[in-house]
Amino acid sequence: MIVTTAVFGSYQLTLIANANEYSSPKLVEVNWLLAGDSWHSSKSIPKLKKHYRLVDQDFNFIDKDSLSKTNSAQTLLIEAIKQLDEYFKGERENFDLPLDVSLGTEFQQQVWRALQDIKHGEAISYATLAQRVGNPKGYRAVANANGKNPFSIIIPCHRVIASDGKLGGYTGGLDKKEYLLALEGVRCKL
Repeated sequence: MIVTTAVFGSYQLTLIANANEYSSPKLVEVNWLLAGDSWHSSKSIPKLKKHYRLVDQDFNFIDKDSLSKTNSAQTLLIEAIKQLDEYFKGERENFDLPLDVSLGTEFQQQVWRALQDIKHGEAISYATLAQRVGNPKGYRAVANANGKNPFSIIIPCHRVIASDGKLGGYTGGLDKKEYLLALEGVRCKL
């Protein structure tokens, strides 16, 4: 696994790509870093190590300015940073990146696919998302799956809000959710 971090405005993201020599590289995680934290602080590292059977291997951190276009996994991270930068500048609404969602359950993957159908500048409720995945009474389960999304921004879980128009929750913090929605032109009740 190759890890890098990138700063967008006042926010920092950790990006992780698999470096499997037997398949094309895919993003494994894109997640927020809290101020003062490093990528080592991520709660998902032990889960990822277990899932990818990396018992004797460690994650390889490479500074974003040292990523090489001669390595396919590093090229993927360069492209992810480019697309995220375009998003934050208002030049991109959708992402075109290979994602490895295998860490999620079948239900979580179903919810994550449905999240990708929410258009830029749109916000829907957890109840609406539950209906879209065919589980109209499962808004709590949908909210839980939403919170397990390993691809912040790229799979736009920030576009799901409470039925009363308030923000609801967000793993990265409500300040980030509010920022992303405002960036997309969505206003919510606070």
